Amino acid sequence: MIQRFETGKRMSRVVTHNGVAYLAGLTADDLAEDIAGQTRQVLAKTEARLASAGTDKSRLLSATIWLRHINDFDPMNRVWEEWIDPANPPTRATAECRLADDDILIEVIFTAAC
Repeated sequence: MIQRFETGKRMSRVVTHNGVAYLAGLTADDLAEDIAGQTRQVLAKTEARLASAGTDKSRLLSATIWLRHINDFDPMNRVWEEWIDPANPPTRATAECRLADDDILIEVIFTAAC
């Protein structure tokens, strides 16, 4: 069974199917923050989206991280390492790319087991 959460005309924020939750790309709401602040916001939103699908960060399967500036890799990782469940880290890829708004410093897509 497919379930969709926070569905709009363009996309769903979360879709679950066969025990897997797929989260749409998450960005910060307060774009005045630096990379650490934006990363914290994204991870807080992630927890809320995972909860809506009946799961949590200990069940993450994968993360794809896009950074506006690859020089933000280390400060982003400091926040990530405070947040991630060290017993259950997901697979992960990180790349530098142009994002939808010049003030967006990070966007992350997650998948998790339900």
